[in-house]
Amino acid sequence: MSESTRRDFIKTSSAVVAGAAALPSHATTANRRRVALVGTGVRGLGMWGRQLLAEEGHRVEMVGMCDINSLRLKVAREVMRSAAGVEVPTYTDFDLMVRETRPDQVIVTTVDATHHTIIVRAMELGCDVITEKPMTTDADKMKAILQAQERTGRKITVTFNYRFSPHRRLMKEILESGELGEITSLDFHWYLDTSHGADYFRRWHRLREKSGSLWVHKASHHFDLVNWWLEARPVSVAAYGELRTYGSAGPYRSETGTCRGCTHRDACPFFWDITADEFLTDLYVGCEGEDGYTRDGCVFREDVNIWDTMTATIKYDNDVSLSYSLNAFMPYEGYRIGFNCTKGRLEHRNFERQPWVSDPQDEIVMIRNFGHREVITVPWGSGGHGGGDKRLLDMVFTPGMPDPYKQTADHMAGAYAVLPGFAAVRSIDERRMVEISELL
Repeated sequence: MSESTRRDFIKTSSAVVAGAAALPSHATTANRRRVALVGTGVRGLGMWGRQLLAEEGHRVEMVGMCDINSLRLKVAREVMRSAAGVEVPTYTDFDLMVRETRPDQVIVTTVDATHHTIIVRAMELGCDVITEKPMTTDADKMKAILQAQERTGRKITVTFNYRFSPHRRLMKEILESGELGEITSLDFHWYLDTSHGADYFRRWHRLREKSGSLWVHKASHHFDLVNWWLEARPVSVAAYGELRTYGSAGPYRSETGTCRGCTHRDACPFFWDITADEFLTDLYVGCEGEDGYTRDGCVFREDVNIWDTMTATIKYDNDVSLSYSLNAFMPYEGYRIGFNCTKGRLEHRNFERQPWVSDPQDEIVMIRNFGHREVITVPWGSGGHGGGDKRLLDMVFTPGMPDPYKQTADHMAGAYAVLPGFAAVRSIDERRMVEISELL
């Protein structure tokens, strides 16, 4: 890819990401897609609630919202009324919602371990599905989803928004160009900071039975990127995992189980006052009485059974190997990746959040064997995940949108994104290398 082509790509990508969809004057209920939202937490009401209707309201009609917590549904209904100007019917009974509202698509943003139940039932009731990653949390649930999809023929879209950020698409274009030869191996290391990383240990994600661990909930994002970049599938995984900072590794823990009322609040560097945020207080603290879920849990609770320090070696069916790590208590958020190729190396260093001022851009570095070093600067896109959220919404809801880089992910992409995580968990538990074929 020539330098001028790269400049054109970067300019075009930035413009697309920055542009918001305008509401056409001819938009009517009749020509909009009917969607129903299941799970009304922050992600559901944000990306798939307010943002969806703000950017795709001329293509989408929200016909219903469902949650197991009726108190949270009241908050969600008010959020949609005040932020999006719409009255959305709410339900605690999923089947009833589908029967009464007749959605074309069901959007799933619930606790990860419940995804399969909603996905399967939605397809059985005649709906297509859009689901947040991970698609599910263990191999049996994955098989149930794949069998239901084959049985019903319905469409599943897994929302891997990282595929849609401009710099990651450019990296795929460079790799596909063959300028650096064949890929032989990857170094991929992800860093969660002491804010975002700690959050996973406050919430339900801290429990393997609900999230599958960070190998599944978080790393499925990263494994999907590798699958997509390589156009390959994982075949074997050898992994290690430890709990070094959170859970039982912590120096003390809250007597109440939450940051609220904790006697260690002045000494604990992870203390977080949820009541300082009015929206989170309404959405979570005010709704605890119905289901007992606490959003500001102590990160040192004894029931934490996931890992915060993780490494793996993964082999792919095209003979590429991946060296991967994830650490959940770093001083900054982001990642480092390097593609080792027969004619050189492609590198990218990403800072998503850091304690110093940084230009809103990413640098991709191409280093050719016996040649020169080329630095390519890519501006950040506006919105969540480096502009990926906005581009994802446009791709999913724009009829006939071309997809030359195969950024839209289906049920098989969803499956091969979680399979390395399932294998990593088994590898740690059984202290051995695990073949992906064991899980299929």
